[in-house]
Amino acid sequence: MKVVLIGVGQAGGKVTESLAEFDYDMGFNAVRGALAVNSAEADLQNLGIDTALIGQDRVKGHGVGGDNELGAQIMQENAVEVLDSLDGRITTEAEAVVVVAGLGGGTGSGGAPMLARELNRIYEMPVYVLGILPGKDEGGLYQANAGRSLKTAAREADSLLLVDNDAWRGTGDSVADGYERVNDAISQRVGLLLASGEAVEGVGESVVDSSEIINTLRGGGISSIGYASAEAAEDASENVNTITSVTRKALLTSMSLPNAVEAESALLVIAGDPDRISRKGVERARRWVEDQTGSMQVRGGDFPLGSDKLAALVVLSGVERSDRVDQFMERANEAAKSQGNSVDPDEFTNDDLDSLL
Repeated sequence: MKVVLIGVGQAGGKVTESLAEFDYDMGFNAVRGALAVNSAEADLQNLGIDTALIGQDRVKGHGVGGDNELGAQIMQENAVEVLDSLDGRITTEAEAVVVVAGLGGGTGSGGAPMLARELNRIYEMPVYVLGILPGKDEGGLYQANAGRSLKTAAREADSLLLVDNDAWRGTGDSVADGYERVNDAISQRVGLLLASGEAVEGVGESVVDSSEIINTLRGGGISSIGYASAEAAEDASENVNTITSVTRKALLTSMSLPNAVEAESALLVIAGDPDRISRKGVERARRWVEDQTGSMQVRGGDFPLGSDKLAALVVLSGVERSDRVDQFMERANEAAKSQGNSVDPDEFTNDDLDSLL
């Protein structure tokens, strides 16, 4: 799937760079352009991708200090400048635009939904937001910002792919190690998803293409992604259980939004050597995903890849009514109240989120 990446804010820039590097190192060629946008000049200086500094007349290159309303205003005022910075890379060759942002900060949480709105106004291709939720141990300001940003992004994007910052952290990780682990996990999972249908080593029996991804996410709302892999036997007939096992692990223990299993639609991609992929295993795994998600719209296919392992990539769409989202919105509501903000009693409820979708 050919995409253009736009990272907004500090976390968005770093994740965008990591995704672009993963795509380049793997030779997938799915990322056709990458740009990091920020109101803080220092956060752009060490990035190895194209950058755009916005809001200089308002904040003088010093950032918005966690004020996501100011971040939204600055993006609204500078959206045309941001699009000009892409230097014509959003062409007919691109199949989607992915806006990447941490939802807890200022520039990213305020700016990403506004940029998605502007992109959707101009382009007919899908505009997705890859949003990263703050962890439980991050401050109340970040929780409140993310609650508001989540709702706005879900409304403005064709799909909001959520990553819970606590989902892929290791036990005992330092803050820096935790962020690095999460960035690596995002790059691997989202990078493989974007590469589906682009880089094919060998000939698969039922290769996933871009339309499968777009159709899975077509319903909008909130989506999540999971991944797991295991060593595989050379004989495909011996890998039936391997395929079902990695699919279970991906869905039940490795999703970017843990414990959000019920979904409107889903996509199962089995990656690996085509000669090792068991058709019986793929079909059994796909039926199992149907049972677990309660969805009759479970698409599936192969991603031929030279490897001794088989991997399962699971994408769920329409998970906004999950307990995990409920729990986060309650946390965001409490954080907003503790700051003395004036909060509409229904502002953070799932009923309100439903109305946006």
